[in-house]
Amino acid sequence: MSKLTIIVATDAQRGIGINNTLPWKLPEDLAHFKRVTTGHPIIMGRKTFDSIGRPLPNRRNIVITRNAEWKHDGVEVVGSIEAAIALLNGAEGFVIGGAEIYKQSLQLADQLIITEIAHTFDCDAFFPELNSTAWQETAREQHTSAASGLNYAFVTLRRKA
Repeated sequence: MSKLTIIVATDAQRGIGINNTLPWKLPEDLAHFKRVTTGHPIIMGRKTFDSIGRPLPNRRNIVITRNAEWKHDGVEVVGSIEAAIALLNGAEGFVIGGAEIYKQSLQLADQLIITEIAHTFDCDAFFPELNSTAWQETAREQHTSAASGLNYAFVTLRRKA
């Protein structure tokens, strides 16, 4: 059975982006994202793919879109989160956004890896509110960004049995 992990960075109000971009500069989070997801399939919505602009290297890129005509080299295209999970064939997959894909996958995820940024940004996309009875925090690493001065934490949550 495949393991599904959501990986996301959020601000203090669960904001994840504005105008299809990240509202913060946090190179430590990007390095963490690369370290955690390299070698694994990643699942994203088409708008998230467009914001990145290319398939991410050393990862199997799976894009969910309602547009059956949409194609891009180096990407597998599916029409639903369930179809994306079916492609995992027992591997651990990472859902990397955006807001609608997070919302659709939250009930299916086994684990969350959240970068909690201790600051509020102007955002127009948000991570869904978590049901605290469904999740248990298993790890937390506090940091301060050398590049931006932002305080943040890498937090791991696992679905309660």
